[in-house]
Amino acid sequence: MTRNRLRSTPVPGTRDDYTGIDFNLGFHVRAYHLDLSYRVGPNRLDGTATLRLDNWTPLTTMTLDLSPSLRVSRVSAQGSAGVDVQVARFRQSGGKLRLTFAREVPVDTEFTLSIRYGGTPRPVRTPWGNLGWEELENGALVASQPNGAPSWFPCDDTPDEKAHYEIIVTADNPYVVAVNGTLLSKKPAGSRTTWHYRVGNPMATYLATVQIGDYLPLLLSAEGDAVPVRAWVPPALRDSAREEFADQARMLALYTELFGPYPFNSYSVVVTEDDLEIPLEAQGLSIFGANHIRGDHAWERLIAHELSHQWFGNSLGLAQWNDIWLNEGFACYAEWLWFEHSAGRPAAESARHHYDELLSKPQDLLLSDPGTRDMFDDRVYKRGALTVHALRVLLGDDAFFRMLRRYVAAGRHSVVEPVDLKREVLAEARAVGVPESAVESLWQAWLHREALPEFPCAP
Repeated sequence: MTRNRLRSTPVPGTRDDYTGIDFNLGFHVRAYHLDLSYRVGPNRLDGTATLRLDNWTPLTTMTLDLSPSLRVSRVSAQGSAGVDVQVARFRQSGGKLRLTFAREVPVDTEFTLSIRYGGTPRPVRTPWGNLGWEELENGALVASQPNGAPSWFPCDDTPDEKAHYEIIVTADNPYVVAVNGTLLSKKPAGSRTTWHYRVGNPMATYLATVQIGDYLPLLLSAEGDAVPVRAWVPPALRDSAREEFADQARMLALYTELFGPYPFNSYSVVVTEDDLEIPLEAQGLSIFGANHIRGDHAWERLIAHELSHQWFGNSLGLAQWNDIWLNEGFACYAEWLWFEHSAGRPAAESARHHYDELLSKPQDLLLSDPGTRDMFDDRVYKRGALTVHALRVLLGDDAFFRMLRRYVAAGRHSVVEPVDLKREVLAEARAVGVPESAVESLWQAWLHREALPEFPCAP
C-alpha cells in the first residue's frame, strides 16, 4: 500500500535549504479537514484540524509545522483497520508540533489526527517578510508562499506534499468568507455564518487561503460558461473592478487553448479594501489589493500573470523551491502571450525588451538554483520567461505549443521538476528533427550558467 511522494526525485536531506525548516519526514498527509471559528474584532482564531495520514516508515514520533502564536490544547489519534494509534504526549517548540506515540505506528498505517488549537493568528517571520494569516483593517487574508501556512493550521508545509482539503469557517456577519474550492453550504446562525468549502483537487499548503472581508459578488464570465469566473470586491470598488477584470474570462479562454483545459471548477479573484504590494495567487483564486483596481487596466499584465498560475504552480506544483522558475517563468511568459493575442505585440518583442533590461543587471544568478535571497528576484521571473521563449524559438510554434500542452497534461494536479519539462522538450525535438545537442546547449546556457546567453532568434 506504500504510496510515494508526488515528486520523481528523493527528498534532498532533512531540511529545506530555502526556508531553513526541517522536513516532517515519515508520513504523508492525504487530507485536511479544518473547522475554524474566527472573530474579526479581536483577531481570534479557534479550530480543530483533522488530518488523514499514512506513514512510509514506522513512527514513534512525528512533527508538524505550526506557529507558536497558536497553542494546541488537545491531540487525539485513531487508526484504521484495527491498528491502535495513540498519542502519548505532545509539545510545541521551534515552530513545530511534536508528537510522541504510545507505541510504534507500523509502516503503511492509515490514521487520523485531531488537533484542537487557538490563539491570535499572526504572520510568520521569514526571509521574505511576514507571511500567512494577516489581519486587515476590516477582515483578514492569508498569503502563505512559500512557508506561511503554519500561521493558521498545523500542516506538513512543503510544496511537494499536496493533499485534499475541506475548510469550514464560522465568522461574524456581514463578512464574506472566500476560500479555495467549491462552496458547499452557507449557514447563518444568529450574528455569525458558517461557510463550508471543499477543494476537489490536491493542493499544496502554501496555496490554501482564507479571505474575510466586507465584499460583494461580481460575475466576470457569461452565464453558462464552462468555467465560472467571479470576483469578491468591496462595494466602493465594484464598478472599477468590473472594468479592470473585463478581460478575465477571455484570458482564461486563451490559456485554455494554449495550455489545455482549465484545471479547476471555477476561478475567483478577491479584492481587499487594503492596499497590497503585489497580487498573490492561491489555488483557484487570486488576491489583489485596492491599489490594483483603478479601472484603467494598468495592472493587466498581473491579472494575466495570476490567472496563469492556475496551470503553472497550482495544478503543476513544485517539488522544491529552487525550481521556482517553473512557476514564475511560465507565468511571466503567459503575460507576453496574452498581449501577443490581445494587442498584437509579439512575445518576441516583449522578450527582447526584458532581455535588454537583464543585460544591465548583475549576471550572478543561477536560474536552476537562485538561492533563498533571490528566489523572488525579478531576474528569476524574466530569465525564466526568456528560457521558455528560447524553447519556443528552438522548436517552432506548432511543436512548442504541442509540447507545452503535453507537459501540462502529464503534470496535472501533481508536482513537476525541470526534468519533466526537459523530457517533453526532447520528445518534441526528436519529432521535428531538432538535434538533442541543441536542447542540451539551451538547457545548460539558460539554467546552469550565470552569464546571460545570446538572445534567442529564429533562424
